[in-house]
Amino acid sequence: MYDAIIVGARVAGSATALLIARRSYRVLLVDRASFPSDTLSTHLIQLPGGAALKRWGLLDKVIATDPGKAAQVRFDMEELAVVGQYPFLDGVNAVYSPRRYVLDTILLAEAAEAGVEVRQEFTVQELLWENGRVVGIRGRTKTGESVIECARIVIGADGRYSLIARTVAAPTYHEHPSLTCGYYSYWSDVPTQGGEIYLRGKRFISLWPTNDHLTLIYTAWPAAEFSVFRADIERNFLETLDLVPALAARVRQGQRAERFRGSAEMANFYRKPFGPGWALVGDAGYQKDPITAMGISDAFRDAELLAAALDDGFAGRRPLAAALAHYEQRRNAASRPFYEFTLETAQMKPLTVGQRELLQALPRHPTAASQFFGVLTGVVQPATFFRLQNLFQILGVQGLTKMVLNTVFQPRQKGERSGILLPSGRKGATHHK
Repeated sequence: MYDAIIVGARVAGSATALLIARRSYRVLLVDRASFPSDTLSTHLIQLPGGAALKRWGLLDKVIATDPGKAAQVRFDMEELAVVGQYPFLDGVNAVYSPRRYVLDTILLAEAAEAGVEVRQEFTVQELLWENGRVVGIRGRTKTGESVIECARIVIGADGRYSLIARTVAAPTYHEHPSLTCGYYSYWSDVPTQGGEIYLRGKRFISLWPTNDHLTLIYTAWPAAEFSVFRADIERNFLETLDLVPALAARVRQGQRAERFRGSAEMANFYRKPFGPGWALVGDAGYQKDPITAMGISDAFRDAELLAAALDDGFAGRRPLAAALAHYEQRRNAASRPFYEFTLETAQMKPLTVGQRELLQALPRHPTAASQFFGVLTGVVQPATFFRLQNLFQILGVQGLTKMVLNTVFQPRQKGERSGILLPSGRKGATHHK
């Protein structure tokens, strides 16, 4: 009898298993894949994720694989460019982009070191129920043997198409359909000086250094254009880069090292992450568009929250159901501002006059630019950065007055964002039931 069985051994599952096992609980971690192996991913470990790895004693192990380091970032929107440094968070001020076969294997090995029983190439076939409560799993080993295992809780860390979530019929809320589609690959001999983000009309491009001295290049289009993009991926990918001629020339001097990967199935939703005998973590419980690349860091945060909740319940400090309800509340409170920010960003709407004023001012204010990049990496709350007092400090009274007057009195073009701010999670935030 295990304290927890976790289905899915990638970033959310291995991190959760590690943190539960370090609290001296008995954990079984299963995955149908074998490791090391790759998976579709945004790669980026944003600053909160790096700080989590540091707390767990794993950041140095990740850095030792030479995953590429981005302490500086270029944000270039409609040819208005801001270049600056990320702020520090618990001693971490760089975004890392390890390949998933590297990162997942480190986490899995650390979980095993902490005492987690790991079974690779294990296929979960069904959940076991008793009196309306999940009590275990039935699965098949890589040799075909049928196995039953029981636990106090079964955790789904098995991604957006989670078998656990489907089986327990976990309710969804705050739903929004896919906004973008995207493809990425890796290039050799395309050096970067940190991270690079470009937005040209309805086209998004980002570049990040990763393992083996390769550069990850990602492009996104509106989801409605997926069939066009997919019809000729390479041509459309390169034509997207051509919207930034200097970048396109740099990429063409290098060489693509691997095939393209991508998807249009990027729905945005929350799932209720717990019920009698079960819980969800990572993409199984909360999914948003990858354009802000916060998935890995969010998975680490939720792993910590879930492990703490389970410890409270198992140790009797509060009823397990109450502890898991608190997990959901804390997850939602931490994620919702950036969920709204992501939905706004993924719509790739034209800049308003006010937003142009702000982007033009940021290069003159390095501290404010660092705060802006703090929003992009999930450190600074959007509502904090975009409050009027902060805008006043950046723009001054004349600039802020001009921004407000232009926004109030100048008619908006079709498709322009309402309000004077960049996506903020405040003004114009969307709320979906």
